[in-house]
Amino acid sequence: MKGSLNIVGLGPGAPGQITGEVEFALMAATDIVGYGPYVERAATPGAVLHASDNRVELERAHHALDLAAAGGRVVVASSGDPGVFAMAAAVFEALETRPEDHGLDIHVLPGVTAMLAAAARVGAPLGHDFCALNLSDNLKPWALIEKRLRLAAEADFAMAFYNPRSTARPHQFETALAVLRAACGPSRLIVFARAVGGADERIEVTTLGEAKAEMADMRTLVIVGSSATRRVGRFVYTPRSAP
Repeated sequence: MKGSLNIVGLGPGAPGQITGEVEFALMAATDIVGYGPYVERAATPGAVLHASDNRVELERAHHALDLAAAGGRVVVASSGDPGVFAMAAAVFEALETRPEDHGLDIHVLPGVTAMLAAAARVGAPLGHDFCALNLSDNLKPWALIEKRLRLAAEADFAMAFYNPRSTARPHQFETALAVLRAACGPSRLIVFARAVGGADERIEVTTLGEAKAEMADMRTLVIVGSSATRRVGRFVYTPRSAP
């Protein structure tokens, strides 16, 4: 008898930002699969926890499909939204190679993304056209990231950046800031939102000219405004009438 697979988003970190739909799926789960810290956040009485490293997405996806095919009520947990730089794509990539499992009961349950949580903290910097880029080169070459970054800046999008800087790649974000300064100028607003919703949350709003690479790490979501983005009091927003 085949089971079910729910691919869920746990939101950016605050318990109140987990949706009721996701909470229900967690309570019904027999197995919870995911990156270690996310599995800890999703832990539910009675569910078996299957924690793994953050660079084994496909292996994790196949394991979850195996458990569901064996009859389990499986949850694959991601932070934020599972479809935004997270596990939903990995599960479907694995499923593509398993035609025998195409009939499994699979659902993607959305969550609050770090991008949206960070934007809400400062106001409405994504109020007009925007794009999101993952600055990690673990799964794509840095040259492609730099090209997309430059073109997005030239197109005058507001931009949200995931995974801007880590201990393994501390210098790339400085390169990214240089690309942005060249395309946008030093006065463009930039937001550093670290651990939004957590006890160690830190929000900084500054300009590209004042920004330092050390202001970001892997827990930081960075937002760069468009040419129309501006401050009003303590808030940052991009008007919907922006060109």
